Amino acid sequence: MILEHALLPVVPGREAEFESVFAEAKLIISSMPGFVDLTLSRSIETPNEYLLLVHWESVEAHEQGFRGSPEYERWRALLHGFYEPFPVVEHFALVHTA
Repeated sequence: MILEHALLPVVPGREAEFESVFAEAKLIISSMPGFVDLTLSRSIETPNEYLLLVHWESVEAHEQGFRGSPEYERWRALLHGFYEPFPVVEHFALVHTA
């Protein structure tokens, strides 16, 4: 299992709209093969910044599966207009837990 990490810089003033639209978008991503779970958190110090963490069975499930799917086009249409600048997405493998 891998963890996708994305800091989402939402255009200031559009936070409520983003959260509402994300409620629809999460139904898309959660239906994808290889999806495990996700959390979306809002920064306390920078209220227009969100942290998206998605567990996938593999990097390929995210990169080729989800991003290569027709469903991703809908995800992109719903969410990508909220970001300025566009987020950096990285994948992480678990090393330790406590």
